[in-house]
Amino acid sequence: MTEAQRVLVTVTGPDTPGITSALTGVLAENHAELQDIEQVVVQGQLTLCLLIGLDPARAKGEPALKDLLFLAKRMGLEMQFKVLDAGERSTKTPPPRVQRYAVTAIGDGLTAAGVHRIADVLAKSEANIENIRRLSSGRLLSLEIILSLPGRDEVAHELRRELLIATANLDIDIAVQREKLTRRSKRLVVMDMDSTLIQIEVIDELARMHGVVDRVSEITRRAMAGELDFEQSLRARVALLEGMPWDQVLSLARNLPVTDGAREMLRVLRVLGYKTGVISGGFTFAANALRDELGLDYAYANNLEMRDGVLTGRVLDPVVTPQRKADLLDAIAQREGIALEQTIAIGDGANDLTMLERAGLGIAFHAKPKLKEAADTSVSAGGLDRILYLLGLHERDVDEILG
Repeated sequence: MTEAQRVLVTVTGPDTPGITSALTGVLAENHAELQDIEQVVVQGQLTLCLLIGLDPARAKGEPALKDLLFLAKRMGLEMQFKVLDAGERSTKTPPPRVQRYAVTAIGDGLTAAGVHRIADVLAKSEANIENIRRLSSGRLLSLEIILSLPGRDEVAHELRRELLIATANLDIDIAVQREKLTRRSKRLVVMDMDSTLIQIEVIDELARMHGVVDRVSEITRRAMAGELDFEQSLRARVALLEGMPWDQVLSLARNLPVTDGAREMLRVLRVLGYKTGVISGGFTFAANALRDELGLDYAYANNLEMRDGVLTGRVLDPVVTPQRKADLLDAIAQREGIALEQTIAIGDGANDLTMLERAGLGIAFHAKPKLKEAADTSVSAGGLDRILYLLGLHERDVDEILG
């Protein structure tokens, strides 16, 4: 059987209803083979590509191309043809040993200069861009670039490093993820609490109320920077709270400042069927209050010992250490029947690193430098709702859910 002659048809012009229907109708009437199709509309301007197969025995007198050209002119469109060589592969088919990745760029730095820096790194990495789409409505705030890249995952890590270097002085966060089904089918999101889900460090606020803020804040700073063992520093800080009235502790739980975008993010995730939780090295009185207020499925944190209405200055076992955070993520995933590859962990400090490494996607949110360097990706500006872009959600989809 003679192989069909392959012709790439490109149609451009103002987008109006019925264009695709009319063009494919011509192909159907002329019994042309449709091998591939892709369409994009930018600011009302259409670009439609059709890869068609024609009978080579009829190529010179093939009416399909003439009819397409006549129809395009009548509809006010421009049309170009390119006859592909018999051995020329469609660009939709990736070469062997090539893996596909999604590069998500988020931030106000997505100007022409910012996009140029990203594209320049991709070109130097020999990445083949398959698709670019804007995820934000209105201004250009987020881009998703689907590309194929030769080599193993180490190449992707190097690509992210180069992208971070190239955009270091711009307001752009970069994520590089394997483009496969599990990227778009995440099912569990867990978060750190202090300075992630809420905008404060609870123990610092308790210390301020109890008059020991300077001593506690110094220990907190060193612990979050990874300079001190977490459990030892936690016990030392809690010891300074001895004698604090329990009623005063609970008053803080009634006024926790939730991070911008958290409510919106969680509302969208619930509609999409995600399980959500907080896994914190902070305290249960605050974590449980957030669970009830925000509709979280899980809340794990440390229990403060209380006797006769006041804090004893001790933490009850087991302490939620960095390792226990990761183990709790694992336990929740197993309980829900969710693969770790389908989990997301979000945190800001060194004590979140093990949890982020265990998750399918670890996100450093407004994070300390050590965590930002080690995490899969980071969000350094804006609210928690920006994380929805990393799931491939378009802003219009989010707006539809939020009403």
